[in-house]
Amino acid sequence: MSSAQTRGKVEVIKDPLIDTFAARRPYLSKTITGTDPASSGFRVQIFFGSNRQAAYDAQAKFTNEFPEIPTYVSYIEPNFKVQAGDFRTRLDAQKLESELNGMFSTLFIIPTKINPPKSETPND
Repeated sequence: MSSAQTRGKVEVIKDPLIDTFAARRPYLSKTITGTDPASSGFRVQIFFGSNRQAAYDAQAKFTNEFPEIPTYVSYIEPNFKVQAGDFRTRLDAQKLESELNGMFSTLFIIPTKINPPKSETPND
């Protein structure tokens, strides 16, 4: 018993907007969810403890030495955390951590959502 196979041709008809949506998918995902997948990064935690004044003192000490690096104070009962920087890579956070060695008693690199720097766009 033999069966003949013939080669056929398949033609796909699609709306050109499908390609447009596929190209814009990362942007559309960001707009819909409100989060940017590229906003994951690292911060260096310079303080952790229950003393509010000590947390703000650590923040002030850091800001005096590194005014260009943003700091963040958060409170989750019963502890305060002070974190510094918005680093895209762990290596960048480790550079700051090594500079801070001896300045703060406990330093940790924390993976977290960051505020990425504003991208500079030319004004044409």
